[in-house]
Amino acid sequence: MTPTLLGALVVTFAGLAMGSVYWPVKVMRRFQFEHWFFVAMFVGLIIVPWTTTLLFCPNAIAAYHSVPLMDLLKSNLFAIGWGVASVLGGLCIARIGIGLTTAILTAVGVSIGVTLPMVVKGSGLFNDAAGLGSPAGHIVLIGVGIMLLGVVLVALAGFGRDRVFKSVQKKSGGFLLGLIMSAIGGILSAGISFSFVYGQGPIVEAMKINGAGEIPANFAVWAAGLVGGSIINIAYPAYLMSKRRSWNVLWECKNEIALAAVIGVQFTLAIVLMGRGMLLLGALGASIGFGMQQAAQIIGGQAVGFASGEWRGVAGTPRWQMYLAIATLVTAAAVMAFGDTLAKS
Repeated sequence: MTPTLLGALVVTFAGLAMGSVYWPVKVMRRFQFEHWFFVAMFVGLIIVPWTTTLLFCPNAIAAYHSVPLMDLLKSNLFAIGWGVASVLGGLCIARIGIGLTTAILTAVGVSIGVTLPMVVKGSGLFNDAAGLGSPAGHIVLIGVGIMLLGVVLVALAGFGRDRVFKSVQKKSGGFLLGLIMSAIGGILSAGISFSFVYGQGPIVEAMKINGAGEIPANFAVWAAGLVGGSIINIAYPAYLMSKRRSWNVLWECKNEIALAAVIGVQFTLAIVLMGRGMLLLGALGASIGFGMQQAAQIIGGQAVGFASGEWRGVAGTPRWQMYLAIATLVTAAAVMAFGDTLAKS
């Protein structure tokens, strides 16, 4: 198996895992957004990455001290933007559902996430990425255009679904506000990719010098690079629980704590696989990998949406628009993979 194919498979799996990460919410009964989000982010952003780093990266703290402070700050500034996007995404789920939230939130910012690393080169391996004016860059831009077409189709399908729900259930929608919130979050959501792209080089090198393996070193990038995002993602639901005086719900629902923890573990595995897949794809992996991961993430979110009944009772044009959107996103991922192959040749 070629590195390009392996990298493509890894980022695709990462995207599917990220897109379906909120599935446990569908079976929770008492937990509200603030409860499951607090537990999930605490597990996914603190417990899993830091435990893995400290256990499997020898002299991890000393290694971090050797990393230039500006590199760590840069990663965390991007992470703060992503943290805001993550909170917006969680709030949008109640308004427009898991499937549509995942689609709009992740795809609006794909043009930024894919193109910026080809203009302002990332760290380490990504510093050698092809530019936008290269043949590979042109192919990547075509892939981005196709993906944005898929996003338009997703939005049209969402409006159609919302109209059906209003006519059948006689309730106000909130889709437009959810769309706006998701769009803002989408612009900021690329921060999670940039945190890795612009910080992984010096952190991975420092960890390896101290004896860490490839996978633990990747965990170390996320552990330190997402601190800024962690603060936002944990503090906001904590504030909501304090405001609503609902901390007691956490201790009364141990089964739902476990379900929320599953979200956190799946989230961590998804971002680590995304980073690993980007590296396997080569110098252009920061752009190609993010684009392919986002396409797969949308598809994963739609799978959960369909399986959980978000589209039950919706037929005709909206459903076919969603099917066409999924096919368009698969095509976009294939075009981006070709761009990576062209860059390596």
